[in-house]
Amino acid sequence: MTASATMTIRVSSETKLKLERIAAVTRRSKSFLAAEAVSAYVDHELEIIEGIKHGIADAAAGRVVPHDEAIAEIDAMIEAAEAKRADKE
Repeated sequence: MTASATMTIRVSSETKLKLERIAAVTRRSKSFLAAEAVSAYVDHELEIIEGIKHGIADAAAGRVVPHDEAIAEIDAMIEAAEAKRADKE
């Protein structure tokens, strides 16, 4: 079991009421639900930050695709998907 730390946060009255509703329905404590929400948010934001850092490193190293090539590739994928869907109809 990992160690935990205590945090105090402020939320709107509306958010608190919603959290209380979820806690009642799920039979979980408000603290548990809040901790799960914060954990999910932190994980999501860190993924975004790491992706941005990776993209910046790629750009700095010259690992980029010109805009016109990227758009042409996307357009080709869309056309292929539309053709595949039309064949199924």
